Amino acid sequence: MVKPEIKFARAQPDDSGVLTTIAFAAKRHWGYPESWIRQWSKELSVTAGYITKYPTYAAIIGEKLVGFYALKFKPREAWLDHLWVLPNEMGHGVGRELFNHAEKTARKCGALRLKIIGDPHAEGFFEKMGATVYRKEPAPMDGKERFLPLLSKVL
Repeated sequence: MVKPEIKFARAQPDDSGVLTTIAFAAKRHWGYPESWIRQWSKELSVTAGYITKYPTYAAIIGEKLVGFYALKFKPREAWLDHLWVLPNEMGHGVGRELFNHAEKTARKCGALRLKIIGDPHAEGFFEKMGATVYRKEPAPMDGKERFLPLLSKVL
């Protein structure tokens, strides 16, 4: 079977609805309660203004947006603010390609380190991509203990 070609394009403000849909679908894929999804609504929503302000890139297969990432910059480091893939495309290399593209973009912009506040379900993925956990941040939900991995990768 031939692997479909993944293309990358800078997201445009009018892509905000599609990107938001991808983020919500990917987060729901992990089986979180809908009440938690609603609490994360602001963080999962990607506005036109956000796309204009932060480097945001979409992964495209054929004509369909299947994932995206966004970066925020601080001096000498980039933060991976979003990296989401449609659930039916997970496990097919889209996330890996998005991460690699994000690294290249961060390097071009002068970052020496890529930092990530990951979802617990994505920790293994980021470790496979070469990032290491340097701390776990408490993030309880509805009284349930939960920790977010904080990861870093030298670029």
